[in-house]
Amino acid sequence: MDKKILIVDDDEFLLEMYALKFKDSGFDVDSAKGGEETLAKLREGARPDIMLLDVVMPVMDGFEVLRIAKKENLIPKTIVVILTNLGQKEDVDKGMALGADDYIVKAHFTPSEVVRRAVGLIESKSK
Repeated sequence: MDKKILIVDDDEFLLEMYALKFKDSGFDVDSAKGGEETLAKLREGARPDIMLLDVVMPVMDGFEVLRIAKKENLIPKTIVVILTNLGQKEDVDKGMALGADDYIVKAHFTPSEVVRRAVGLIESKSK
């Protein structure tokens, strides 16, 4: 597939697990452990095809990362998937209003299902 993904999560175990799953599916994987690191990578020129973005992180949450990245036009063509444990309707609405392309509640999907969903988003965008 040769697509670039940026996985953002403060949980190192989840970061490594998702990185492995996406690498196994042919993705070029980069990761960040928080909002500030994510924005630094994007400001330095990282342009992933897709970004998995956790919401609940210390210092800067994923909603704020998304808001700033959109405002600064750092991810003009990047598919953004919020991947979090926050499943309340107001959280989903907030994420989508900020410009996310999809919103996945971690507990509802296996890592393999998340990969399939991400691949589907990339394929539908490239049509």
